[in-house]
Amino acid sequence: MEYNFREIEKKWQKRWVEEKTYQVTEDDSKQKFYVLNMFPYPSGAGLHVGHPLGYIASDIYARYKRLQGFNVLNPMGYDAYGLPAEQYAIQTGQHPAITTDANIKRYKEQLDNIGFSFDWNREIRTCDPEYYHWTQWAFQKMFNSYYCNDTQQARPIEELEKAFALYGNEGLNAACSEEIRFTADEWNAKNEKEKQEILMNYRIAYLGETMVNWCAELGTVLANDEVVDGVSERGGFPVVQKKMRQWCLRVSAYAQRLLDGLDTIDWTDSLKETQKNWIGRSEGAEVQFKVKDSDIEFTIFTTRADTMFGVTFMVLAPESELVAQLTTPEQKAEVNAYLDRTKKRTERERIADRSVTGVFSGSYAINPFTGEAVPVWISDYVLAGYGTGAIMAVPAHDSRDYAFAKHFGLEIRPLVEGCDVSEESFDAKEGIVCNSPRPDATPYCDLSLNGLTIKEAIETTKKYVKEHNLGRVKVNYRLRDAIFSRQRYWGEPFPVYYKDGMPYMIDEASLPLELPEVAKFLPTETGEPPLGHATRWAWDTANKCVVENEKIDNATIFPLELNTMPGFAGSSAYYLRYMDPRNHQALVGPKTDQYWKNVDLYVGGTEHATGHLIYSRFWNKFLHDLGVSTVEEPFQKLVNQGMIQGRSNFVYRIKDTNTFVSLNLKDQYDVTPLHVDVNIVSNDILDLEAFKAWRPEYATAEFILEDGKYICGWAVEKMSKSMFNVVNPDMIVEKYGADTLRMYEMFLGPVEQSKPWDTNGIDGVHRFLKKFWSLFYNRTGEYLVKEEPATKDELKSLHKLIKKVTGDIEQFSYNTSVSAFMICVNELSTLKCNKKEVLEQFIIILTPFAPHICEELWHTLGHDTSVCDAVWPAYNEEYLKEDTVNYTISFNGKARFNMEFAADESSEAIQAAVLADERSQKWIEGKTPKKIIVVPKKIVNVVV
Repeated sequence: MEYNFREIEKKWQKRWVEEKTYQVTEDDSKQKFYVLNMFPYPSGAGLHVGHPLGYIASDIYARYKRLQGFNVLNPMGYDAYGLPAEQYAIQTGQHPAITTDANIKRYKEQLDNIGFSFDWNREIRTCDPEYYHWTQWAFQKMFNSYYCNDTQQARPIEELEKAFALYGNEGLNAACSEEIRFTADEWNAKNEKEKQEILMNYRIAYLGETMVNWCAELGTVLANDEVVDGVSERGGFPVVQKKMRQWCLRVSAYAQRLLDGLDTIDWTDSLKETQKNWIGRSEGAEVQFKVKDSDIEFTIFTTRADTMFGVTFMVLAPESELVAQLTTPEQKAEVNAYLDRTKKRTERERIADRSVTGVFSGSYAINPFTGEAVPVWISDYVLAGYGTGAIMAVPAHDSRDYAFAKHFGLEIRPLVEGCDVSEESFDAKEGIVCNSPRPDATPYCDLSLNGLTIKEAIETTKKYVKEHNLGRVKVNYRLRDAIFSRQRYWGEPFPVYYKDGMPYMIDEASLPLELPEVAKFLPTETGEPPLGHATRWAWDTANKCVVENEKIDNATIFPLELNTMPGFAGSSAYYLRYMDPRNHQALVGPKTDQYWKNVDLYVGGTEHATGHLIYSRFWNKFLHDLGVSTVEEPFQKLVNQGMIQGRSNFVYRIKDTNTFVSLNLKDQYDVTPLHVDVNIVSNDILDLEAFKAWRPEYATAEFILEDGKYICGWAVEKMSKSMFNVVNPDMIVEKYGADTLRMYEMFLGPVEQSKPWDTNGIDGVHRFLKKFWSLFYNRTGEYLVKEEPATKDELKSLHKLIKKVTGDIEQFSYNTSVSAFMICVNELSTLKCNKKEVLEQFIIILTPFAPHICEELWHTLGHDTSVCDAVWPAYNEEYLKEDTVNYTISFNGKARFNMEFAADESSEAIQAAVLADERSQKWIEGKTPKKIIVVPKKIVNVVV
């Protein structure tokens, strides 16, 4: 009987659905294991062979854990909001919901073809009101919370209101946007709007003035990773830096907890390091500088308090409010011109770019340690969001300050004995301090650091700053608050209405607030976001419902928020919703959350290290504070799958002709290499008729062949439509089957590494499955399996495989497992093994990799339940012990022949047998050996 993979795979995919094989419920009698893939966005192009890589890897692990007896949760859904569907709507007028729904149908069909063990009963979509109800709910909870630094947790905002009424904010230690001070009397005297403005300073979800990447063509704010070289990644439109009032999430309040949590989770060191750098903890001091001839003061943050005596200039970020205050009339035109230029650069570009630019403000600041007036400059190497947006520049001991000082001819004053700053700055934090103060300077304060080590000087200065009220000792973080507004249509609506210009939440019982219909998906003519086109987008506070805009009276009916939430809103707590997707009363029920707790294995790309993986950890910690999420860290173990790159093919057209020359003949002609669709190339051989039919201009193509074939060139490139190297998994499944695709993707190399797609080796994997099938059926369809005891060699081959695959799966070394399967099948074929005892266990360990063929063969062995519910076999070391050992026999260190001995043979018996062997006589030449060295189980060396 032939291995008919098409029939088998369709049969079992249908049966698994009918029998609800992959549906899972909480089961207290079983230990849980939660496997999750990063939320996919359903693009119009569907899946290419690179997309399933991580899904296959996680599916193998999910099936393996189920076979080990775990209750496995392996859900799938869609991160369905996104700019592509909205851009398509703008171009065609088709509603994004229609586009998204069609894309999801295509995606699901492709996923089903590959045979994943997803529990589709738990499918979620971020654009479904039933789902974003809980995104809106979480946002409202953040709005109604503040972060208490003393208890290190989110607390209800009502606590602040009560405290303010009694004590003002005296002694308050809470995360805030800016430090303000007021008494209880001052608070109680304020009207409602003024109180709301103060509370906004403390809310975890708050409205704030922030610098954003504004793209006028797209009419929206973009995240840093959506901007490349000053233009939008999508469409290539100009992007500028602009200050806007935006919704923000106070992620920075959780910075220390985000750092501490990294010590409790099983992530790679490189990924943890990326997050640590992104969070950017630094300990230092904030110091006040006064502006010369002015009442203005400003604060700088420094981690190198020991360098105060080496400050020779100050630098402001272009976005700093101080720029307008400190720019003198004489410098105004030059400063404005500089600000216009820097608007076009994102913060990420500014960090990466080491070129020196800047402009003098015209003002000077007084160094509180030396009394010197130092010039205040403006430069885009200083960022507004980190520290205070102003720095003290110590060019002798900071490379960027040094480059700036060299470029503009500013003083460079060394502060470490013996350091040479003639060519570069001395950045090391070791040495003895000097010039602090300089010997020739009149002391301005009673602090001297001369003679101290740098470490001593840092602590001494921090103590002095604190004792003399020059500032304060502080821990700073590079981590910014997350901008949470987007000027788009296709996103979660904010459950917010505006009264007297201040935001208020709609009633929790009225959630979800559903996205309204609009006539256009573009911003309005007056520059409002697309929701400005909605004619029914006002909130009736009396009847608690959405009504027509014309009814707005600002008494009981108010305008609703026009921005929508960003892409990461819906993907920040989806792992919790999968636990309890049909719960209408809560994001997740307490009992259900207590059972599943968190994700045991999370699989996805490294590109999410500083976006999704920061936001979701923050979101989960907030929900943990609320008592909603049992475990503080959402993802216990994280595996980053590599990327499958495209393997492009090329044809070579002779210039000014329609003739194409084969690869190894191209150097004889003047040719132009052209990408060709890899789907009409097999093993680098071009299908000539398919090529002629591919595009009209090639219909009359002629070819210069080698040995009757057209050989294509190739290169490894990113998989993309423009390079015609996208391989559709549907085509592979149709030609070879889903089990072949699954095993081949794993066979390409380690899961974590990027590797090129190359179909040249796929035949070998397909042949393996056919050879495995032939252990059960011969070519005439005869059933070969016998109920006979296995031989020692057969059990050795099987248990060697069980040990290898069990270890490999735990380490995600799937590529070596595939090799082990092939070796074992070859060994069993050589042994002519058709024993049920062996094949039954082989099926179980192959099941995670090739579930369809295994399910079919499992049932042929007489089972009436799914192979998914079999028991993973344990290997027996007794079967792995070698009976004999092959020794290399050497004479004076040179190998001459080999001999077999029993594994437990004594050294004396081995020596005697070697000397007695007739082959030894040739090398001993009648002499008496000086000594014989036996290295157990390896080598015998006869020294003559």
